[in-house]
Amino acid sequence: MKSSREIMEILEAYDLTGSYRAAAELAGCDHHTVRRYVQLRSAGMSPTDKPKRERVIDEFLPKIEEMVERSGGRIRADVVHRRLVAMGFTGGDRTTRRVVAEVKAAFRAGNRRVFRPWIPEPGLWLQWDWGHGPKLKGRPVNLWCAWLAWSRFRVVLPTLDKTLPTVIACLDTTLRRLGGVPTYALTDNERTVTSEHVARIPVRNPEIVEVGRHYGLTIRTCVPADPQSKGGVENTVKIAKADLVPTETNLRDSYHSFAQIETACREFCEEVNHRVHRVTRRTPAEALADERQRLHPLPERPFTSAFGETRRVNWDGTISFDAVRYSVPHQFVDARVWVRHHGEEVIVTAVEGDGPAEVARHRRGTPGTPQIRDEHYPHRHHDSERTPRATSPEEAAFLGIGEGANAWLVEAAAAGARRIRPQMAEAVVLAKLHGSAAVDRALGTAAVAGRFCEGDLRSILDHQAAGPVAPPITRSENHSLQPGTSAWANFGKPTPTSDDDKDHA
Repeated sequence: MKSSREIMEILEAYDLTGSYRAAAELAGCDHHTVRRYVQLRSAGMSPTDKPKRERVIDEFLPKIEEMVERSGGRIRADVVHRRLVAMGFTGGDRTTRRVVAEVKAAFRAGNRRVFRPWIPEPGLWLQWDWGHGPKLKGRPVNLWCAWLAWSRFRVVLPTLDKTLPTVIACLDTTLRRLGGVPTYALTDNERTVTSEHVARIPVRNPEIVEVGRHYGLTIRTCVPADPQSKGGVENTVKIAKADLVPTETNLRDSYHSFAQIETACREFCEEVNHRVHRVTRRTPAEALADERQRLHPLPERPFTSAFGETRRVNWDGTISFDAVRYSVPHQFVDARVWVRHHGEEVIVTAVEGDGPAEVARHRRGTPGTPQIRDEHYPHRHHDSERTPRATSPEEAAFLGIGEGANAWLVEAAAAGARRIRPQMAEAVVLAKLHGSAAVDRALGTAAVAGRFCEGDLRSILDHQAAGPVAPPITRSENHSLQPGTSAWANFGKPTPTSDDDKDHA
């Protein structure tokens, strides 16, 4: 097969000479080759096209087209080949695969769905969908992914369920981040939005319709398998999962708390919303500032009727729900929260500046068994009441020796030691003679060993100054000097007699 350049040189030589043989001598080829290309050009055919040869499979081509059309272009080439062999085809499977690929390509070209490009308008469409997020202590986390169609502004929020109250909370938070309400919200046909289908027409959930009425928002659902209505938000879900879910691709570490996931989602939104979009050639945050002029104003109060019953948090950071006390983060003391049941869990929701948010989640308790979590309360030192605090110059001088002096005072007071103040004064004098470090180490050893009598401190100090100090031996309950009760094992049993005793009897 000649290249395109060689064919053009052959045709140019023929136009110059008007003879097959003369053109063949100029082009360096056979005159039959010159004639073939000249005849193809005269017939209006491309000289570069290969002539189609007859194939053994051509007589089975109508049957292949029938099978491809009946299957909607889904039938496999190996299935077609087995059926053709049963019909008498003697060719190889490579020929069948090649022809099936050609027929499928022609079928797709004739049945391709063609869409009119969707050009979004500012302030008109908001889309949201769910994605599988990372796992937290074996429990899956869901990702709420919202996308403003015109400005491409994204909001990603982590949740632990996909119930209707959670959907409402995420929707309110999204709208407050956007700074307004668009005209429509488009989402998938889940139970929280579509209760059923009648003649392929989605029937809206009455509660979600009431939510839309509260915000002045019309909620629509997308057409199944329609990329024009689902493409934008599904791409947002794909990007969020690729960046937030720990995998071998992004090398992200696992999450240890729900707060870490929330922080990661907020950082992701900050990154993508301040990055130049490849379509609009501007950042979504900048485009959102222009789109806000077309958004409707937000209602001052969020939709809260679906969050359950209202409770006021007591001074001890708890609420009472169904006669069971549940703890709430201490920041919400004396605030109003909403509480509801979700299966075997109790969910507490609070309305803050960014909208409703879940603040606590407990296992469902029973009366008399309160559900309290330590992380809901500020950290406090359990031995705060036992921390020595000086009230006189003498006490300050003793406590100033070091941590060993503090430990000695705490342990001596707990053991009820006598003459504590004279021993403290003696320790201060010894610290001036031997140094605070040596005396502090001796006091620490005395506290561990439980030696609080007069003279014990001097004895320990002399022993430590004599050589290497071994770790103190403390009393333990593993060994005891108390005699055991093995001697009572044979109590009440007859005493065995020997043979001498029998003879004597």
